[in-house]
Amino acid sequence: MSGPNVPAEAGPPTSLIEARDVALSFGRTPALRGARLSVAAGEILAIMGPSGSGKSTLLHCLAGILTPDAGEIWFDGRRVDTMGETERSTLRRDRFGFVFQFGQLVPELTAEENVALPLLLGGSRRAAALKEARTWFERLGLDGLEERRSGELSGGQAQRIALARGLVAHPEILFADEPTGSLDSLAGEQVMDLLVAAAREQGTTVIVVTHEPRVAAYADREVIVRDGKVSSFSDAGVGA
Repeated sequence: MSGPNVPAEAGPPTSLIEARDVALSFGRTPALRGARLSVAAGEILAIMGPSGSGKSTLLHCLAGILTPDAGEIWFDGRRVDTMGETERSTLRRDRFGFVFQFGQLVPELTAEENVALPLLLGGSRRAAALKEARTWFERLGLDGLEERRSGELSGGQAQRIALARGLVAHPEILFADEPTGSLDSLAGEQVMDLLVAAAREQGTTVIVVTHEPRVAAYADREVIVRDGKVSSFSDAGVGA
């Protein structure tokens, strides 16, 4: 375990991913204004805030999708914001998972091929990747849907497929941007129940952006983003 003389640039030993004074503007419009955030390994964190507050921009900076204009992003003791695009792409492929609001399934692929996609992109053989993908269908209540394409799935089914795709490669962090935003209340609760259970089982850290208090209640901790800054902190419901 690291002692008290660890250099500041290594980051706190309990922090898996961290934003330090991150600023980012789109043209003349500032999206983040010195945002600071630290997330521990295994934590489920909800990022809340009104539309346009900068919460999704913060998530995209943490995930290495966007590069901030100023400040630093640290993951596992390394700076993400100074990495080249190839290195950040490899990081997103090998160590991060993603779930977006509308699932973003590849329409030309079957459900099981969509789930297997991160494994295939990571170099797994097709047979092995599909075998691993199929284990998620019973787990998420999707038995019998393996050969269906996205147009043949309900919104809740498609989002559970997207969740399986996000977790199939056992990522260290799952980034979820409004994962229930396109679902009704019941389907949204089912997705969040499955997301939390799977993440706990795998020890995956989860960072979820949402404007819905019922979704934030699934997290261990909640932060509020307003005007591009993380302006308040509170405990959330389960797991606190």
